[in-house]
Amino acid sequence: MTPKQEAFVREYLVDLNATQAAIRSGYSERTAKQLAHTLLGRPDVADAVAQAMKARGERTKVDADWVLRRLHDEAEADLADIYDATGNLKPVHEWPKVWRTGLVAGIETVQERVGTDADGKAEFATVRKVKLADRTRIKELVGKHVGVGAFKDVVKLEGELTISERLQRAEARLK
Repeated sequence: MTPKQEAFVREYLVDLNATQAAIRSGYSERTAKQLAHTLLGRPDVADAVAQAMKARGERTKVDADWVLRRLHDEAEADLADIYDATGNLKPVHEWPKVWRTGLVAGIETVQERVGTDADGKAEFATVRKVKLADRTRIKELVGKHVGVGAFKDVVKLEGELTISERLQRAEARLK
């Protein structure tokens, strides 16, 4: 492989965007999309990408099993685990790890005026809005990973198609 092709392999692993990898490794922006497709089609480049991805997986200990375990934990996480018995949101440090490390996309804390006290001073309540990760998407990813056909974009059917005798006669009359 050429030095540019080796650079392409390194850059492709950054974000798995072949066009941007081609540009970052010195190829022309104008032809990057087609060239990236061509590079990924070359057996030597494809093998180098596969080897680099395998090595990265071994270094990080992230593999298909890790992904599936993580998706499973996220799909099974119980929302009640982040609330106390009275329905108040628990402090974040008391949440189960699965909620702290991916299922909550953000928390917004706002003070809202709820009225006035006997002395005419404003009373406020703290409202915490928890934005959750898309759990339906998590389940779709699990389904795709384990081969549940309901989540496939394209479903292939195999078998034989037999045209009934009645249909054949109808087609013959139309001719």
